[in-house]
Amino acid sequence: MDLFEHGTQQNKDHLPLAERLRPQTLEEFVGQNRVIGSKSLIRRHLNSNHRLPNLIFWGPPGTGKTTLAYLLAAHVEGEFISVNAIDTGAKRLRELGEQAKERRLQFQKDTVLFIDEIHRLNKSQQDVLLPFTEQGHFILIGATTENPGYELNSALLSRSQVLVFEAHTTETLTKILKQACEHLNKD
Repeated sequence: MDLFEHGTQQNKDHLPLAERLRPQTLEEFVGQNRVIGSKSLIRRHLNSNHRLPNLIFWGPPGTGKTTLAYLLAAHVEGEFISVNAIDTGAKRLRELGEQAKERRLQFQKDTVLFIDEIHRLNKSQQDVLLPFTEQGHFILIGATTENPGYELNSALLSRSQVLVFEAHTTETLTKILKQACEHLNKD
């Protein structure tokens, strides 16, 4: 191990446990079988090499919405851009859309734009996303704990697939706990 590898490992040791335990592959992802299982919309797209549709992940906190967005972006080998709706505005969203458009035109590379707490975008901010989603300049993945039927405008919803995440079961929590123990060498 060289100096830089040690520094990298040391930095990882200081990350919160949840971040250190974040799955690195779709196979490591625990729970949400309806969303990511063998017969799910996502699996059908991934197995057929079709481009992912725009997705809205709706469910309680801590159920894997952000993690799945990261994993999908890695799987499609796309540029992953993550923003929180609270920290962004229409101007920034437009800039990200234009950058994604250029990336697609110049490099034929997909961009996955992940917007956490997408329900916090106002209607005009949501409208900024429409031309970019319609023309496929980026793949939008929004995460929300609120009912998207009430919080997102109908135009954005009509261009997206809503996937419902469920609270973890005792079985999935046990799997996650075992993974954590193995990770920490505390079996």
